[in-house]
Amino acid sequence: MWFLLTILLLLSNGLTEGGVTSTYVRKAAPSVEIPKECFPRPPGYNAPEQVHITQGDYTGTSIIVSWVTPLKEQPKLVTYWEADDKKGITRVRARSRTTTYRYYNYSSEYIHHATIRRLKYNTKYMYELGKGNGTRQFWFTTPPESGPDVPYTFGIIGDLGQTQASNQTLEHYLASGKGQTVLFVGDFSYADVHPFHDNEKWDTFGRFIEKSSAYEPWIYCAGNHELDLAPEIGEQVLFKPYKHRYHVPFRASQSTSPLWYSIKRASAHIIVLSSYSAYAIYTPQYRWLKQELPKVNRSETPWLIVLMHSPMYNSNNYHYMEGETMRVVFEPWFVKYKVDLVFAGHVHSYERSERVSNIQYNITEGVSCPVKDPSAPVYLTVGDGGNIEGIADSFIEHQPSYSAFREASFGHALLEIKNRTHAFYTWHRNQDSMAVSGDSIWFYNRYWFPKEETSSNTLT
Repeated sequence: MWFLLTILLLLSNGLTEGGVTSTYVRKAAPSVEIPKECFPRPPGYNAPEQVHITQGDYTGTSIIVSWVTPLKEQPKLVTYWEADDKKGITRVRARSRTTTYRYYNYSSEYIHHATIRRLKYNTKYMYELGKGNGTRQFWFTTPPESGPDVPYTFGIIGDLGQTQASNQTLEHYLASGKGQTVLFVGDFSYADVHPFHDNEKWDTFGRFIEKSSAYEPWIYCAGNHELDLAPEIGEQVLFKPYKHRYHVPFRASQSTSPLWYSIKRASAHIIVLSSYSAYAIYTPQYRWLKQELPKVNRSETPWLIVLMHSPMYNSNNYHYMEGETMRVVFEPWFVKYKVDLVFAGHVHSYERSERVSNIQYNITEGVSCPVKDPSAPVYLTVGDGGNIEGIADSFIEHQPSYSAFREASFGHALLEIKNRTHAFYTWHRNQDSMAVSGDSIWFYNRYWFPKEETSSNTLT
């Protein structure tokens, strides 16, 4: 009798065998951090470094260019021109705002943020920083104007750090040549795992990612390793290094904090949430999201994507159920507004859920488990960038029914939006060639084509 009751209890709580747990065993390469000296400064006097860009407004016609100068605050200018203007005759300048900060025994250099406005859609621009022998030149391409059938490709990376595995992830992503913008779901430099939150690690991280971040926008989401709370050394201001170094256009979406905001890019409406800020009813983040979701125009931006750090659905023993309180608060809205995809990090492995929801809780009847829901998003955990803490290789023994595919490997993902109804998604483990993906699926838009999807996993 007790055996039967136990089986029934497991079934009622969604703990039946779910989807696929990959049989792939990751190579035993350790997550060894790359030494600081491997990230030298660029040559030249006061040469700008740690260059990174992100979208600078709500619609995609502005870019925020950020950089650091080590010796002098000047020059505080970014010069830019259309790439088709081969001689660069029509050059325009934007002035930066400069900031510095102290963190325990570390003093930052001069951190610049300049917003370039009124750009043309779908246009390649050159931009230049510094002067004399410290001059450096980069480029970026603006997104196409938003529209329901505009194709666009996003790379998705999380929990990157600056290890040998991190470098594999970033090089692997760049080698695909497909990504136009990176959706970064948090945990940047891992400075906080070092004594006194060694902020030089923020500098080396900025140099590390520059080969991507100076040329394509990264859409940032803060993780727990950006908190940098250390009262034992007198540091009690949350997110201090992150907020000084990484600016986002939060005011453009009427947000009151850079930790939660939204943008429109091509055919996607992207909402960034903060797992480590208050989100219960009546809090600023709660009120903002309640106002933002009804604004989404699915006839203009049909793909509704949410970024956060701590996953709402996770079948790994690492960080298990940590996203549960946010799920309880926001999941009903995700279902109501037919969010397509939710990307998270935090757990250092890969997982993709089924389209499920757990919003029918009834204490009297004991209804408390996830069920298939065609209006629900797919939840994807991509905290597998390669950070110093290593792989999360301890999945729950019985794969829950809400889990479609999971694998304890490092890697990155690509989301290729084709039109208003279809997007092709692939996840690539670091050891694969780009022609082979560890997980792939055609996603169907929840607003325009809410059909059930079928995945195609390659388990090699």
